[in-house]
Amino acid sequence: IRRMLNDPKAEALSKNFLPQWLNYRTLAVAAPGEPDFDESLRDAMIQETELFFDSVLRENKPVHELLQSNYTFLNERLALHYGILRVKGSHFRRVMLSEDSPRGGLLGNASVLTATSHAIRTSPVKRGKWILESFLGVSPPPPPPNVPDLEETEKGATTPLSMREKMASHRKNPVCAGCHSMIDPVGFALENFDQTGRWRNVDPSMDPIDVSGELPDGAK
Repeated sequence: IRRMLNDPKAEALSKNFLPQWLNYRTLAVAAPGEPDFDESLRDAMIQETELFFDSVLRENKPVHELLQSNYTFLNERLALHYGILRVKGSHFRRVMLSEDSPRGGLLGNASVLTATSHAIRTSPVKRGKWILESFLGVSPPPPPPNVPDLEETEKGATTPLSMREKMASHRKNPVCAGCHSMIDPVGFALENFDQTGRWRNVDPSMDPIDVSGELPDGAK
């Protein structure tokens, strides 16, 4: 196995297997409504994920580093997107992260965070479903037909609803509640990341983001 991993052909694991497993191939055609999103940022997102996975594999790191690590791979373009200022140049290098950084591990990679979002907003449903399927091996049933869109405001109100309020209103439908009780808490855990994976503490309405949740078994 060590001999095979040292062969250049082993790159197929990060370039072919990885995007199939994590289902971020849609990033190639994603068009987030962000003025600073361009091809160089898209390519950098993909390269970070490939280099990180490849390093865990070739260096025989513990498997839990896929979810929690103290390093990642960045160039200046992606580092600025993350708010990390000490990286210069277009080439990628291993960057050690601060203890409080949210970037360590695949769940902090902009590639998967962008691929599991809509163009102009995040999607706790897409992200929650992605975590369940990719990491826990659980496939929620498909949504029933004619599921209504999320309500943007309460009837009679003028203030836009927060994402959590929209989802709470959506779950009032008994047909939707069962699956969402499993999907939503996991997806909301990533709400501090916006639709292109940048960190934020408030939502578009400038309200503090609540990432707490409770799983169906009562675990918080």
